Amino acid sequence: MQLEIHKAIEEKMSKTVNVVNDEFKSIRAGRANPAMLDRITVEYYGAVVPLNQVATISTPEPRMISIQPFDVSSLKEIEKAIQKSDLGINPSTDGKIIRLIIPQLTEERRKDLIKIVKAKAEEGRVAIRNERRWGNDSLKKMEKDGELTEDDLKQAQDEVQKLTDAYIQKIENLLVTKEKEILEV
Repeated sequence: MQLEIHKAIEEKMSKTVNVVNDEFKSIRAGRANPAMLDRITVEYYGAVVPLNQVATISTPEPRMISIQPFDVSSLKEIEKAIQKSDLGINPSTDGKIIRLIIPQLTEERRKDLIKIVKAKAEEGRVAIRNERRWGNDSLKKMEKDGELTEDDLKQAQDEVQKLTDAYIQKIENLLVTKEKEILEV
């Protein structure tokens, strides 16, 4: 049972790190990245679908994203979806391809983005600490029920703390990488 708790905690912490990483990918950092468009959905023949299912997305230049719809008739819908999104980028089209030119970030915008990234990282750290609390509470209950000895409890809690430290470090590494990306000129 003790190992099952460790596995459950590790699985939840891993998912938390993945969520933080996905959040970071969607934050624009002055460089063209197709992942910026992952959250955009388009109405396509009456269904709302992700943009990457109705078009090919590529980055032909460091500051440009090219979107080529599979069906040219969906061009207007894709354009509308991008304009409605929180990207803050106006699409330009030639009738076949949509181009998104990623503007240079201002110093003020960089500072704002770093604040956002730090807040997302803190949310991830809090979630991991909550998992630690859940794990420790489960272990204490097991000890109370006589399933663990006091020594086993201490050892299991140490293992939970090691997992917590490792996953918080992963979030820190993601944060440092994203901050560098945002501050790149």
